[in-house]
Amino acid sequence: MLTFATLGMFAYGAYSAAWAVVDVVRGARIELWAEALIVVFGLLLVLAAAFVRVRMPGGLAVAISAMLALQALAVHTAAHLESGLVPQIGRGVLAFFLVGSALAGEDTRRTG
Repeated sequence: MLTFATLGMFAYGAYSAAWAVVDVVRGARIELWAEALIVVFGLLLVLAAAFVRVRMPGGLAVAISAMLALQALAVHTAAHLESGLVPQIGRGVLAFFLVGSALAGEDTRRTG
C-alpha cells in the first residue's frame, strides 16, 4: 500500500506541475502567480512522495500540506475555468485515498 500511495502522490504532483506548464505554453488561462504556485506545490508533492516512501518523519505531513495547497489552487482554477464542483470532489477523494493508503502501508510495515 505504501508503494501505491507513493506512486499516486508522485503522479498527482507531476500531473499538476505538467498541467500548469502546458497551460502557460498554450496561453495562460489563469494568473501566472497561480500557475507558478501549482508548479511549486506539484514539485513539492513529488519530493514529499519520496519522503513518504522512506517513512521520513514529517514526510506525510509535507505531502498532505502540498495536496491541500494544490486543492486550494484547484478551487481558484475552477472559478476561472468554470469547471464546477465535481473535479474538486474527485481531487479530495483522491487525496484522502492516498493519505489513507500511506497510513495503512506504514502501519503494516511497523507490525510486520
